[in-house]
Amino acid sequence: MDVIKFIVILIVSFILGSIPFGIIVAKTKGIDLNKVGSGNIGATNVLRSLGKWPALLTVLGDMLKGTAAVAIGRYFGLEPFYEGLVGLTAILGHNFSVFLGFRGGKGVATSLGVLVIYAPLTGLLTLVIWFIVVIFTRYSSLGALISLGILPINIMLFDDKRKLLAAILITTLTFIRHKDNIRRLMRGTERRIGQRE
Repeated sequence: MDVIKFIVILIVSFILGSIPFGIIVAKTKGIDLNKVGSGNIGATNVLRSLGKWPALLTVLGDMLKGTAAVAIGRYFGLEPFYEGLVGLTAILGHNFSVFLGFRGGKGVATSLGVLVIYAPLTGLLTLVIWFIVVIFTRYSSLGALISLGILPINIMLFDDKRKLLAAILITTLTFIRHKDNIRRLMRGTERRIGQRE
């Protein structure tokens, strides 16, 4: 492998992941997303603060940057293990955006965007599990924790084992970024989708 090329791809992936679509969508409406709702830049806060269509645009944008990052890696012929690292770098870019002083969101939509191309069957299964959990509980965070929590198991069952490390890292990062949500879920104070302050 050309190490320099791989490093450049990682840098491009991080910058792609750093694009804060939630902030951009909110600004078109004259709103500073950091100052409304939970202050998070992701689609759940956009939904609470701006409504479903801006939230949908945010989800699509955040997913697309994950998909695009892995597509770039694949175009340059990276093996699955390295493709996974490129996808993870895009997620890290979303979580620690270079455009927001290395602050950011929780990376759920970007993770799904990575999986759409990196492990399509597992990605679809992850999305279905997330959707089912959210429909029954109305907790977006719980949907993310469960669906991405069992991602490594689904990779083991349905995909290439060389993708397992990337799956474990995505799961670990998801839980780290949701630590406050986990505390609120345990206390019963986590807000449901549609619930306002």
